[in-house]
Amino acid sequence: MLSLTIVVLAAAAAGFIVWANDKRHAKYGAGVPAGVSVAVAALAWIILMAAGFGYLPGRTWIPWVLPIVLGAASATAAAIYLGRSRARQDTERLTAILRT
Repeated sequence: MLSLTIVVLAAAAAGFIVWANDKRHAKYGAGVPAGVSVAVAALAWIILMAAGFGYLPGRTWIPWVLPIVLGAASATAAAIYLGRSRARQDTERLTAILRT
């Protein structure tokens, strides 16, 4: 369980770092990339531990590192998608308001 705790904390930190570095981070909340990152990392950890990767000699690092990398990648993807789509939606709404 210690490895899950460390994976979740590192994934949350990665999610907050992704949010802080996104230039469109005002379009969505700070918890969105961190939440996505934690959910993906925890799910990946559970799957890897159920598959037995936590007990293979020489491969015990996989459930520690891979979920954090997957969580950070998913947080980046969520930030890119939400930033672009919400910026586009805000522009469309502003255009519609200004036309009336």
